[in-house]
Amino acid sequence: MYHGAFGLLIGWLAGKSPFSRRALLLSPVAWVAVELARTRITGFPWDLLGTCQVDNIPLARIATVTGVYGISFEIMVVNAALAAAFLVERQRRKTLLWAAIGAAIALQAGSLVHPPAAAVQEDKVATLVQANVPILEGSDWTKEYFDATLRDLTQRSSPGSTAGSAQHSSLIVWPESPAPFYTSDPVFRSAIGNLARSANAWLLVGSIGIRNATPESASKYYNSAALISPQGEWVSRYDKIHLVPFGEYVPFKRIFAFAGGLTKEVGDFTEGDSRAPLEAGGIKLGVFICYESIFPDEIRQFAANGAQVLVNISNDGWYGDSGAYAQHLKQARMRAVENSRWLLRDTNTGVTAFIDPLGRVVDSAPRKIRTAVTAHYALSSATTFYTRHGDWFAYLCAIICAAGLLSLLFFHKAEP
Repeated sequence: MYHGAFGLLIGWLAGKSPFSRRALLLSPVAWVAVELARTRITGFPWDLLGTCQVDNIPLARIATVTGVYGISFEIMVVNAALAAAFLVERQRRKTLLWAAIGAAIALQAGSLVHPPAAAVQEDKVATLVQANVPILEGSDWTKEYFDATLRDLTQRSSPGSTAGSAQHSSLIVWPESPAPFYTSDPVFRSAIGNLARSANAWLLVGSIGIRNATPESASKYYNSAALISPQGEWVSRYDKIHLVPFGEYVPFKRIFAFAGGLTKEVGDFTEGDSRAPLEAGGIKLGVFICYESIFPDEIRQFAANGAQVLVNISNDGWYGDSGAYAQHLKQARMRAVENSRWLLRDTNTGVTAFIDPLGRVVDSAPRKIRTAVTAHYALSSATTFYTRHGDWFAYLCAIICAAGLLSLLFFHKAEP
């Protein structure tokens, strides 16, 4: 609907010859304004246009200033220039056309540039466990199957269980998964605590957080990432803030009560309320869950609040074999670029990977197998312009778009 509105608007303006060139001038800022609206109003900014350039490292660096929106703007400027070449007089057409093509080639040439690998502090090592837990009906989780799954995942997480793990991992990460891992379950808590002590490492574990009922309110459930110390103590937790509508909760329940069945496999969760980093032995972790990675401003808040490394846990098994799992990875990589942070990305079925501050996948695990990856990463406390100032560029584009529309609609005098 958003992009249909964009096309309708530009088409309407271009349909009247005095407006044609002005419509093309307005189109890049209008496109960015539409992307901002997708992000802020209905909350599903999947695959913003600029994400397609995450492998074009020099061009993608624009995102450290403007966020991904600046790259979307640049793509639209070049495309608008190409379109404009067919609206100018014949004698000027060739010049403008070649200029636009030259700009496209020059900008795309950045994909051929491969900067050297980022420096890594060798003492920062994490183990990312790809659980590959199937999506099952609740009744299929028998005690025997639950215990076997927990035992196998614990074994995969133990020191020396992963290839290339000569160094000690100070952090072990488990993904978001459909397993019934409740933070209140004594069996689960005992197994995780024992693993933390035996591995002498911090554990970050995807789980279902619970806040017990009080006289004033009923019990609340959260999609959570729990942090456990090397002493086996459950010290803190991140509760997912941006929940999936009709997947993790039903918005406007009185209106959409009929849609409650859509959430039966996931649960009716309560949103969290803090994007403060989790502290693990002096390391500040910016933890976010699943599709929160597609929201640029929300992730940059973790870095702005002091996170030294980003950690994304997800269950991409919901996507099956569609292209969505690969799209999701690209969007997460753009968050690493925008904030110039290492990203540890741990998924249930893949792609589990660790990503450098330039958005490059350093190493990853094959999809759909239960395995673990040893990730070497570095910490950063420096902040990018985008981390400090957020979506300033997108809002500027929205303001210019609104001003341009007002000018065209109310102040333009038709030419005789």
